[in-house]
Amino acid sequence: MGFKVLVPQAIAKEGMDDLKRFGYEVKMGSGAKEEDLIRDVVDCDAILLRTAPVTRAVLEAGKKLKIVARHGAGYNNVDLEAASELGIWVTNAPDSTTNSVAEFTVGAIIAAAKRTFLLNAALKKEDFYFKNTHKGMDLIGKTVGIVGLGRIGGRTAQKLHDGMDMKILAYDPYANPDKVPEYVKLTDWDTLFKESDFVSLHMPSTKDNRGCVGKREFDMMKESAYFINCARGEIVDQAALTDALKENQIAGAFLDVLESEPFDKNWPLLNMDNVIVTPHMASNTEECMMLMATQAASQIHLVLSGEKPTWPVNTPKGKNE
Repeated sequence: MGFKVLVPQAIAKEGMDDLKRFGYEVKMGSGAKEEDLIRDVVDCDAILLRTAPVTRAVLEAGKKLKIVARHGAGYNNVDLEAASELGIWVTNAPDSTTNSVAEFTVGAIIAAAKRTFLLNAALKKEDFYFKNTHKGMDLIGKTVGIVGLGRIGGRTAQKLHDGMDMKILAYDPYANPDKVPEYVKLTDWDTLFKESDFVSLHMPSTKDNRGCVGKREFDMMKESAYFINCARGEIVDQAALTDALKENQIAGAFLDVLESEPFDKNWPLLNMDNVIVTPHMASNTEECMMLMATQAASQIHLVLSGEKPTWPVNTPKGKNE
């Protein structure tokens, strides 16, 4: 009997083609809510997952499940503890988003520094000379603080150093100093927030770091500094960020993520002149979507072929040999 793969949300054609080429039956999900997955997963051997929540209840309903392959680098929408207990692999596609998100972050920093979105809005209201009282800044010689020097943080640092002549500070307690490029200065948490002209987050969301960037951090930042978050909204205390922006404690923010998505139209951040908000789109390119889908499909094929996946993010019970 052949294997069946649940795809709760649409993925790139290349990923679908790979699953079919490998000989698997693809079952498109009836929805992306927990109750939808519980209903759909019953007869499936694998899930190719985007943003739908894979809770303990979903995993327990999937009696045949062998793998949940995450479409992208993050995996905070999967209950890893439950998956490990139940002997189910969870994988990601760690390098699929690296370049796309790094490029987007560079663009975010440029847009914030040059006040592109604010001036565009003023121009559309026929205020051509709004620019005279809302000047931008040059990036050459400015300091960017990279919080999390993993794949995306590291690539962002490289692009900003090589392309924009910026100084790079980085905080990452897991970084190996011997492998950090010479143009990156590793520093402590407080120093990064105090000395950076731009603070850019590149951390995964975990149960231990929710709201770890809050009032204390915004109080330490320069009044001329910008805060950039293209990682995960839950990392930031959104109320503290809102207060810091309202009170002009920092110059502005570029946010591709918020604590709650889709965004609540009543969030004050959406209507502030010193804030740019985009709809969690840093990885939303044709190339990145293709990579995420095909890399996730490759992990499913490995596991259903009886092999260990390339990019596991857990150690399932009975499979730690």
